[in-house]
Amino acid sequence: MNKTQIAAYRAQLTKTLDTLDHGDALGESGQKTVELDQQAVGRLSRMDALQNQAMAKATGARRAAQRERIHAALGRIDAGEFGYCEDCSEKIPKGRLDLDPCVTRCVSYASG
Repeated sequence: MNKTQIAAYRAQLTKTLDTLDHGDALGESGQKTVELDQQAVGRLSRMDALQNQAMAKATGARRAAQRERIHAALGRIDAGEFGYCEDCSEKIPKGRLDLDPCVTRCVSYASG
């Protein structure tokens, strides 16, 4: 893999990180504590708010996991190990990396 391809993957990963950060900023309000005052909000409205809060927290957890995968991929780029299977050390096909630059295994080892 040449330097231009590596730079393109780095740019794609960095852009995805920026998108995740933006999504986290938008989702912060949905994760706030739900007010349980029955005088201010009805029971069904509270249930909706609790469900929305749970979905916002789950989305935040998925973003955090994706962020970890991206940082790991950037670390592999910095270490010169990007694009190689962590199990067999063979090159991961470019098409597979194009679909998900965070993958760590070739098709043979990813499928089990």
